[in-house]
Formats: sequence, C-alpha cells, structure tokens
Amino acid sequence: MARSTDKARKTATTTARIDVYEEVTNQIVELLEAGTRPWSPRWASGAASLPLRHEGTAYRGINILLLWSAAMSRGYANPYWMTYRQAHELGGQVRKGEKGNLVVHAGTFTPKDDEADQRPAEGEDGEDRARHYLKRYIVFNVEQIDGLDMTKYPAPQVEIKNRDDRDPELDAAFSRYPVPYRESGNSAYYHPVADSITMPAFAEFVSGNAFYATLAHEAIHSTGHTSRLNRETLYEYGKSKEIRAAEELIAEIGAAMLCAQIGMEPTEREDHAAYVASWLRALRDDKRAIFRAATAAQAASELILSHMAALAMSRAA
Repeated sequence: MARSTDKARKTATTTARIDVYEEVTNQIVELLEAGTRPWSPRWASGAASLPLRHEGTAYRGINILLLWSAAMSRGYANPYWMTYRQAHELGGQVRKGEKGNLVVHAGTFTPKDDEADQRPAEGEDGEDRARHYLKRYIVFNVEQIDGLDMTKYPAPQVEIKNRDDRDPELDAAFSRYPVPYRESGNSAYYHPVADSITMPAFAEFVSGNAFYATLAHEAIHSTGHTSRLNRETLYEYGKSKEIRAAEELIAEIGAAMLCAQIGMEPTEREDHAAYVASWLRALRDDKRAIFRAATAAQAASELILSHMAALAMSRAA
C-alpha cells in the first residue's frame, strides 16, 4: 500500500511539473499568435528595463519574458514585483481584484536513499542522482499594491537620447567585446569562420538605436562560436530552417536582455517575421524549447556584458 501511495505521489509531482512547462509555453504561444513578441519591450511602456524582485535583484531567463509581457499588456512602468506574502510583510496590500502574474523557480533535489527505485546505478555518485524541478508562483507588480514605501521601489527615469548620432559610450562598449565588426554592404550578419560581424553603414538605419540593437543581435550570434559558448544552433545553422529559427530566437531574446541592461530599446528584425511560424511550431512540439532559448540567451547576454561591464554599471547607476 505504501509503495502504491509513493508511486501515486511521484506521478502527481511529475504531472504538476509538466503542467508548469505547458502553462508557460502556452502563454508565450498566445502572445506570438496575437502578434506580440514578449522579448520586445518598449521604453514607452516603461518595460524595457529588466524586471526586479522586491529586494532589487533582477529576474533571469524565462521569467524576464513572462514579466515583460505582463508589463507590456497591462502598462506597468515599474520594474519591481513581489508575492502576496512579501507585499504583506512589507506593509502593503494587493488591491482587491488584481490579477497576479506567473513566474517560475527551477531547482534540483536529491532523492532519499530509502527510495529504492531512485538509487544511483553502480558507479554513479550522489550528484548524478539530482532531480530537476520547476515550481510556479504568482507575483504582483508594485503598481498593484497599496501601502508600500514607494521610495524603495523607484520606477526608472526613461532618458530619451538623440540616437540619430553615434553614441560614443556604446561604440566604446562594443569595441571591448572581442569580435570585430565593420560597416559594409547592405546586410547585417555574423560570419562564424571569420569570427566577425558585418553591418550596413550607420546612416542606412532608421535610427541610431536600430543600429546598436541590430549590432547587439549579431553579437549574441557570435557568442555561440566554438571558442565561447559553443552553441549547437549556431554551428549547425545551415542544416535546417528549424535550427536557424532556434538560433534566431536565442539571438532576439539575448539582444533584448542585452539592450535592457545598457539603456537601449530592442528593435524587432522585420526580416524575422518569417520565423514566427517556426517558433510557434517548435514551442507547440516541445514545451521546454522556450526555456532552453531563454537560458541560452541569458548566458549569451551575460558573456557580452562581462566585456561591457563599465558601461552597464554606469548606466544602471
């Protein structure tokens, strides 16, 4: 009887875990079907900065997309989010009727030794037995909460710069990233063999912001080089439309994360509209695809930021 109960408990836990992946994926699919890319926040809505937990640390990976999409759809300008309990502990009260927003927490646990069917096989060590889990929880934007000391949760002051001209700080920042780029021709692309980026001339872009956002996109591609993150979707880019779409999804999300941290608004690549159908197909076929893309994008943006640290810190101040 005990064994049967344990089995039922494990089955319920597995089902719940799968449901979280499906819930998140379905939310992203609905946005794409409605014509919204959740990795394209706009400064006009105040959503282009990274979403923050109540104590000020930034959310990561898939949670950035989930909270960006919530901020865009509901018009939140403040980047701070917290659970109902956290709001209560901080002296606040979520207003009646307010709808919470989904975020997830990923972690691992090691089964107990008395769970015979989960013991490691001969030759395995304890680390090999670790199991992954994904837990959902609900957060609220501080704009949904009354009674908080809002001096602790300031909305970012959006600085609209004249991006018709070159930005010396951004030029210097991208020059610190060890992949050279040149302005030549009519297309923006990264060449893995030459390990270099080619961009159209600055004057060919509708704005300076569009130039730097496109450069950020190509820089994200370059992080997949075998000497860096060795990303399979980059070096197998030409093998199929599906692989190309997966790599372009990483580049779009990664560029948005990078732009958010150096004070830029992401720019959607209109030539990527053809990939939307492939993204939708991939997400419907694999509920973990968007999680992998967001994780890869986070790693790529952080690699570039590690070279741009001085700029990122100065603009965050």
